[in-house]
Amino acid sequence: MTDRKKFKGTGVAIITPFHKNGSIDFTSFSKLIEYQVNNGIDYLVVMGTTGEVATLTPDEKNAVLHFVIDQVNKRIPLVLGLGGYNTQEIVSKISDTSFEGVDALLTISPYYVKPQQKGIFQHFRNIAEACPVPVIIYNVPGRTGSNITAQTTLKIATEIKNIIGIKEASGNMMQCMEILKDKPSNFLFISGEDALTYPLMTLGGAGVISVVANAYPAEMSEMVHLCLDGDFRKAAKIHYHLLDFTNAMFADGSPSGVKAALEIMGIVQNNLRLPLVKVDNHLYSHIAELIEKMKRK
Repeated sequence: MTDRKKFKGTGVAIITPFHKNGSIDFTSFSKLIEYQVNNGIDYLVVMGTTGEVATLTPDEKNAVLHFVIDQVNKRIPLVLGLGGYNTQEIVSKISDTSFEGVDALLTISPYYVKPQQKGIFQHFRNIAEACPVPVIIYNVPGRTGSNITAQTTLKIATEIKNIIGIKEASGNMMQCMEILKDKPSNFLFISGEDALTYPLMTLGGAGVISVVANAYPAEMSEMVHLCLDGDFRKAAKIHYHLLDFTNAMFADGSPSGVKAALEIMGIVQNNLRLPLVKVDNHLYSHIAELIEKMKRK
């Protein structure tokens, strides 16, 4: 029986730090992971969109995964991002992957090809049947070009036992409420949008997989745990404390915003791989001002 409770709370979609020459900065990566673990996050998500996984070579993906497994050393659960638009290729990758040290798989809805809903269902069913660890599906229409409807999510939640939850980033509150209203009690509804985490948790959400928590893990974790404890008044104060910063993180693309913030905070260098580029100077200055302002509150 899967312990789903360990995926309640704050998961961090961790960035991949790079040197100026584009190589992976494992020294800063170690520093960032310790910053997360020491500030109360509940689990890490490695090689997601925020980790610029699309720009990593197969050898780099393998190196990153094993580095994070070793650095975390089973102190918190680890979720591996693995997805695409070719179902059989993903199933083959799962078969070729060692899941030693990995607690769950996060897999995105097929992008670019715009599948029918029944195709999305079959895609996830095949992945779940092949995967030796629990699966969390990821709905982010803004990136994939298609949406997992509430009806399909509920069918998945009811019929595919190895799928334990959804990271929902549609931004459609009606769709989110339809899922929350009718989902099985043990199916995890995880916010995929930092700014909507608080309202979604007041409606029954289980937590967040966060970009913002790369920079502010303690604050995001405290807000989420207050929500889980039913103390929404205190949680609201943290939500609003983080809100302007959260909006800035996505004003010129992600993870460009949070990498700028992490450089300002002295944790990693602000380097990305093409086609992603740094935020412009105006936004960089604005992020720096917000960080300074938040220190004074």
